[in-house]
Amino acid sequence: MNKCFYRGIIFGLMMLAPIVGFAQEKLTYTLDELVFRAKSRSPAALRAETRQENRYWEYRFFRSNYNPQLRLGGTIPGFSQSFNNIVQPDGSVEFREVRQNLMDLELGMEQQIAATGGTISINSSTNRFDNFLAPEGTAQTRWSGVPVNVRLSQPIFAFNPLKWDKKIEPLRYEESKREYVEEMESISRRVTELFFDFLVAQVNLDIATKNLQNTQEILKIEQGRYNIGTTYEDKLLQVELQVLQARQDLAQARLDMETNSLVLKSFVGLNEAAELTLIPPAEVKEILINVEEALEYAFQNRSEALGFDVRRLQAEANMAQARGDRFNMSLNASYGLNNAALNWQDIYTDPNRQTLVRLGFFVPVLDWGRNKARMGQAAASKKLVEYTVEQDMINFEQEIFTKVRNFAMLKDRLEITKKSDEVADKRYEISLRRYQNGNVTITDLNIAQQEKDQNRRAYIVALRDYWTAYYEMRELTLYDFESKQLLYVPSED
Repeated sequence: MNKCFYRGIIFGLMMLAPIVGFAQEKLTYTLDELVFRAKSRSPAALRAETRQENRYWEYRFFRSNYNPQLRLGGTIPGFSQSFNNIVQPDGSVEFREVRQNLMDLELGMEQQIAATGGTISINSSTNRFDNFLAPEGTAQTRWSGVPVNVRLSQPIFAFNPLKWDKKIEPLRYEESKREYVEEMESISRRVTELFFDFLVAQVNLDIATKNLQNTQEILKIEQGRYNIGTTYEDKLLQVELQVLQARQDLAQARLDMETNSLVLKSFVGLNEAAELTLIPPAEVKEILINVEEALEYAFQNRSEALGFDVRRLQAEANMAQARGDRFNMSLNASYGLNNAALNWQDIYTDPNRQTLVRLGFFVPVLDWGRNKARMGQAAASKKLVEYTVEQDMINFEQEIFTKVRNFAMLKDRLEITKKSDEVADKRYEISLRRYQNGNVTITDLNIAQQEKDQNRRAYIVALRDYWTAYYEMRELTLYDFESKQLLYVPSED
């Protein structure tokens, strides 16, 4: 009884295994649903989010340059043991063993001055010296320190990167945020292309399946007519060839369907084993785009428009750097209190004043035209950037103008192909009935079939081009012309 029971369980699991192993998840998506999924969960969207996060931390790092920094540094311990040559008062040299420990610790608050490019800091430090081989009766440990000290380091007439970074980096970060939105719209455009590529493959598969069925029925009709002597053998052979070609077309359509399905699933991050069904847009809304309005939104929102300003500022910064590298001059000043004592607490009792002022400079007297060449190169580069930006702005406007005109043309084309698809399909049905009644030749029927297939494909391709152009306009302007709202609104960070 137990053996029969176990055999029953094993048999049940064997029957259930194929059902579990080959069960496929069935998914149905409209264009809007698939675009939403691609923008939120696709590998491309996740990469874009990661890049944007990286740019955010780069911007945070830039802003930290303008905040005060509290730092702690030192050497603990600084022990040394060796034989050193010690010069005696009479000029001779004695080799003495030295065992010492020198430790230092400094705590300071440092602030960079963005307006001038200098650095100011407030510091406090302590030093301890231990001589382990000191003669008897003398102290082995000594202390020195700076209770408080103010330092200023100021380059003069030098290039100030803090000043230029404060102008450029916020624009670059703003540009990166707009690039992220543009990248999301680029993902929308790409998934739209793949969506309609899948639909084209699906239409081709439907056409190939239906054509095979029709040609098989026509073959039966021709065989019947041949048997009663109302048609010729060459017509029968022609239809047989059409059946073979229809089978070949069906096999190719299935392969194309599988290929486009895998590409789409891979892009949006779907399981390759899932069974996918796509629903084409039921209707196309009337979307009117004005050229002047599109240009306004493009210059207002698009990252490339900010990029023009960034490139100009970077060229000016390079010019300022070339000007600042002509000579080097810096001012270093320090004021504070210092003291030395045998005990640590005594260095803070009645300390002495410590003052340091130093002005250093380096001016090339004869450089054989090096500075002149550097300035000329920077000036030429700045002029080249200005000319390039001007041309890019013209191309920018022309691109928007062309895309707007193309979008309007695609709307008209879509309406024409939709009507042509309906007319060609109706004509084929009429031709098929007339052929069955013997009123139309096989050649005329084939022509009607080809026109039906061509116009059906042309309509799906027109849908593809229209919706792809729609998302391309969103990408170029960061504006949704259907809902009349901005896709990106600048935020203060």
